[in-house]
Amino acid sequence: MEVKEIMSKKVISISPNESAAVAARLLCRYNIGAIPVCATEGRVKGMVTDRDIVLRCVAAGEEPEATKVSDIMTRRVITVSSEDSVHTAMEKMAKEQIRRLPVEENGRLVGMLSLGDVAKIRSCTMEAADALSEISDNLKRM
Repeated sequence: MEVKEIMSKKVISISPNESAAVAARLLCRYNIGAIPVCATEGRVKGMVTDRDIVLRCVAAGEEPEATKVSDIMTRRVITVSSEDSVHTAMEKMAKEQIRRLPVEENGRLVGMLSLGDVAKIRSCTMEAADALSEISDNLKRM
């Protein structure tokens, strides 16, 4: 099964020039934990999470309305191709200890794949559980 068959196609993204406050409102409005940060042509430049906002902005004493997303985003982003197998995506998630992957086609964001998306597929339930277990085990060792 390919990633494009189960990925979420409706993706909320944000510009690197938007404020951390705007990112926080998007996270809240759409009940999500991470937003891809994209340049105007749809290329993924980073990811901003609720944790990034709390640790790199609020806890650091920065003003969310004045802090750009580009200043707090995670720049090292692991992505997957829409044509990759779900198995390949699960291996990346486990190896990198992440629960979400931006999905790209021709270098442009076209979707998001989460462990939840994989867990909904009956044939992939065990694979998702194994990946989550590996992610959790690696975090406990840190």
